[in-house]
Parts: sequence; structure tokens; C-alpha cells
Amino acid sequence: MYQKVQLPNGLRLVVEEVPYFHSVAIGIWVRAGSRNETPAIRGVSHFLEHLLFKGTTRRTAKQIAQELEAVGGVLNAFTTKEYTCFYAKVLAEHLPLAVDVLADMFFNSLMDEKDIEKEKRVVLEEIRMYDDSPDELVHDLFARAVWQDHPLGWSILGSYESVASLDREKIIGYYRDHYTPGNTVVAIAGKVRADKVIAYLSPIFGGRPNQGAAMSYHPPVPHAAVELTPRETEQVQLCLGTPGLAQDDSLIYALQILNNVAGGGLSSRLFQEIREERGLAYSVYSYHSTYHDSGLFTVYAGTGPDSVKEVVRLILRELAKIKKEGITREELRRSQEQMRGSLLLGMENVSNRMSRLGKTELCYGRVITTEEMLEQLSRVTPEEVQYLAERLFLPEKFALTAIGPLKEEIDLATLLDGAAF
Repeated sequence: MYQKVQLPNGLRLVVEEVPYFHSVAIGIWVRAGSRNETPAIRGVSHFLEHLLFKGTTRRTAKQIAQELEAVGGVLNAFTTKEYTCFYAKVLAEHLPLAVDVLADMFFNSLMDEKDIEKEKRVVLEEIRMYDDSPDELVHDLFARAVWQDHPLGWSILGSYESVASLDREKIIGYYRDHYTPGNTVVAIAGKVRADKVIAYLSPIFGGRPNQGAAMSYHPPVPHAAVELTPRETEQVQLCLGTPGLAQDDSLIYALQILNNVAGGGLSSRLFQEIREERGLAYSVYSYHSTYHDSGLFTVYAGTGPDSVKEVVRLILRELAKIKKEGITREELRRSQEQMRGSLLLGMENVSNRMSRLGKTELCYGRVITTEEMLEQLSRVTPEEVQYLAERLFLPEKFALTAIGPLKEEIDLATLLDGAAF
């Protein structure tokens, strides 16, 4: 079980006791990601994540890096389109140190001009590294093709131009507007006493007033685009998919089953058909990205230049079969058991427990327990999955991006007609 407290300034503390672990994980979750940016500050969320590691009024960057490592702990962070997380994992006895380091970074970062200029070079190299990885880049190209100029279609890293133009005033302004108590959840899971931890954390995180910009989102408008990017590589990387579901859609658990059957693992239809039966790809899978008011269902594959059309045709054929015929009860049962096992095995990882607390509280305004997830998954029926496929897999909604040595144009409309959606 967990305990949740909302402090007077709006910040939420969520703590789960796991007394049989030796470790504890803590995360500071902020509702601030690339979706909150404007064209003038694209990439600032990710840049700020980097910058908070570069020194505070009490610690140098080297001390931040060393202190938790010296006790066998882990300190890291990541940025997504809708939130940023700073987290640590340590032995339970070192929780006060982890809290002190994270709170120091979060509240007392210097954001020094010299560090900003130095970190710009680091992030620009990260962008170049990403651009040199077409198997990763193609996913960003797909989001941009579907959502175009909407912030959900932008790269989390930003662009060369936008990162180069960031200055201290812009970064601090973004920090003040978005890194507010009302936008923040502190989650802890592990060998702790919840009441003691809450009493310890409350004065540390409860003193800052809840001042900042009001947050509002406008939903993206999806586009059925086809964007092909020629590049001299060995393989063609491609993403094919449709708009998906928002995070609070009533069919979100049916979508998890649909995704699992279609391309969620080694036994999935796409993996078996495209890799195992035909040997046309080493990697092929599907996934669903869900956001506050929208989502994307995406199939990825990497294949040879001569096989691109055939792989796209096979993907569309399998999705059309699910839409027309549904899934079998055996596929449903197998997916439910597979996902049940994955969820329960994840409970054995203290970081996973902390992430579930922090992410669901931040995104949904409440903690969604593993028990609730399992219950919802157990209620999914084959009829719901087919209804969802009928709702999502509309020919006029499909988009395609590909990057690599493309030998000819890909006529997606003709391939969709051939799949008989």
C-alpha cells in the first residue's frame, strides 16, 4: 500500500513501503516536457534536465556525480514530451543523502552562463548522435509527420538552431513557470516508513510558493502523411501507424491487448509473420504512445531496400485481419497472462514501483495500482479489441515515414487498398 499527502503549496508526496527490499528509489516528477515549449525555446525541457546536474550553491557538478556513486547509488534523469523526472536509487540507509542531493539540484541550481554554453555543446553533440541513428530518428520523423507543427510533433532534444539560441533568461523563465509545486510529485518506494518519510520531506518540499504559468494543452490535429527521407544506409527504417488513444480513454487497456497481439513481443503476429516466417526484418514491433489528449499507435520495422513495400504490405495485412476478424480467445488469454507476468515481475524492482507511483499520480491525478491494472486487463474482451481496431485502423488515418536507401516511391494508398481495410 501507499500513502499520499498533498502539501499546502500543492506539491504531492506519494510513498510506498516495501519492507523486504534493501533499497529505496525516489523521483521528483515535474509536469514539464517538450509539449510545454514554444518554437523559440524548443529543447529547453531537456536542456534544463541536463543543467540541473551542473552545480548548485552547495555542490559542484563533480560532487553531484560523486556523492551517490560513492555509496553505490544511482542518480539520473529523463525528459519526455509531457514530463521530466529526476531520480535516485540507494540503499535505504542513504535515503537522506539522496533526498539532499536531489532537492539541492532541484531548488539551488546555479544555471551559470559558462555551464549553459558548455552544455549547449554537449546537447548539440547529442542531437548529432541521434541524427546518426536512423533507427531512433525515424520515430521522431513519424511523430512530426502525423502532428506536424504541434509541440507533440517536435523532438524532445530540440533543433540545432533552437538549442543554440537558448540563454539564461529563457531557461530561468521556463524553470520559474513550470517547476512549481503544483506541477510536481515526489514519489518514493522501498524500505521506508511512510509516515516518517512524509514528515521528513514535508518541510523540504513544502516551503516554496506555488507560483508559475497556468498550464493548458490544445490537442493536436493528426495528418495522414507519407514522408520518405533518402539516406545512404544499409537498411530502411520505417514507422507506420495511426492516431491512438488519450491516456484516460476507456479502451486504453483493450489497446494494450491489441498492441501486444499485433507486435508486442516474440509471439506477436507481426514478429512471427515478418521475421520468423519470411525473414524480412531483424526488428519489427508495435507500440502505443499515450498523452493527455491524444496518442499514436506505431509499427516499426527495419528492412532491406528491396523489401520495403513487402514489409509495409504485410503490416497492413495483419492490422486489417485484426480489424475484420478480431483476435482469438487464446491470443487474448496469452496476452493477459504475458502482461500480468510483466506487471508482477516489475513489482520486484523498486525503481519500477516508484515510477508507477510518480507517473500515474502526475499524469492521472491519482495512483493507479498494479491490482487495478490487472483487474482492468482481465475485463478486456475480444469484441472490445476488434471494436477498437475498427475505430483506429481507418485507411484515411494511416501515416508512414521511412529513412534509408529508398529505391522507389511507396504508394501507401494503393497498399491500403490491397489490404482491404
